[in-house]
Amino acid sequence: MDKVGIGIVGLGNISAAYLKAAQNFPVLDIRAVADLNPDVSKARGQEFGLRAVALDDIFGDPSIDIILNLTIPRAHVEVGLRAIEAGKHVYSEKPLGIAFAEGKRLVDAAAQKGLRVGSAPDTFLGGSHQTARHVVDSGALGQIVGGTAYFMCPGHERWHPNPGFYYDQGGGPMLDMGPYYITDLVNLLGPVKQVLGVATMLRQTRTITAKERAGEVIPVHVPTHVAGTLIFASGAVVQVSMSFDVAGHRHLPLEIYGTDGSLIVPDPNHFGGQVELLEKGGEWKNVATDQPYWDGNFRSIGLADMAAALVTGRAHRCNGELALHVLEVMEAFGTSAETGKAVSMSTTLDRPEPLSTSLSNGQLA
Repeated sequence: MDKVGIGIVGLGNISAAYLKAAQNFPVLDIRAVADLNPDVSKARGQEFGLRAVALDDIFGDPSIDIILNLTIPRAHVEVGLRAIEAGKHVYSEKPLGIAFAEGKRLVDAAAQKGLRVGSAPDTFLGGSHQTARHVVDSGALGQIVGGTAYFMCPGHERWHPNPGFYYDQGGGPMLDMGPYYITDLVNLLGPVKQVLGVATMLRQTRTITAKERAGEVIPVHVPTHVAGTLIFASGAVVQVSMSFDVAGHRHLPLEIYGTDGSLIVPDPNHFGGQVELLEKGGEWKNVATDQPYWDGNFRSIGLADMAAALVTGRAHRCNGELALHVLEVMEAFGTSAETGKAVSMSTTLDRPEPLSTSLSNGQLA
């Protein structure tokens, strides 16, 4: 397969995971990296044997086909629009943007130029989540009735060296962790029709306990506990809770309930994990995942799938329409909380095609 030139903008914590995982996919040819901080860019370039360049140079490089945008959420759309203006496709870390309106502006700008937008999360392409998709598509659950989605923790200031952006505009548990859960739910159940939500911010400040800045106090500008209900176009109803305020809980990350069976889906922030199925009248049983190569850290498979799609001319799975729909859903929790009313979605989409090709050799069908 032909190689596709990749330029990376933004070289924070997540960039190392992308750079390591990208080595699994021959279609990806990382040709340059850039960051607002030249020292960071130089250090990351040296670490992975890559060319570090200035931001202006990476957007102007004719050998680069896709800009991989790993900046902070507030910069995702700004950087994405610059890539589109430069005539390049863009693949962004999640979320697509911090507001639906700006995310739509990016998707519309790309469409006008005939360019592609891609966005994380790509964990739903992992073997366990694709196995869960196969179970749903097989009809084993019968008619889907509903489900639950839970992520609750005390907050990322416990471990992250620079956690301020998690509590600034564009942060909070919904925009940070919601993309994993809602994207996986859309992959399994299809588009969301309506959202009912509540959101609270119980503390105005947070104290960092990560050793790099332990004791430093940071302000909180966004809701830190968001809960509500997703009503899918199919009629399924899923309860959701995303929180940075909870000491601990014992809910499983994702459960799907049907008239003929129930399904336990592993943590959607990871590619692997055990899928379990309960058929009506039976007992819980493990579901075999027949694609073991999907269960590692492949945090770049969405980018590789987009690159392979460019070469072959097919649609890519982590596409802008999916990311935009998920962004609208997440924003709707806050809108519903403010208005006290259900919020109807203006976007819809077809579910991404299932992924059925082993990644043992980095090939993507």
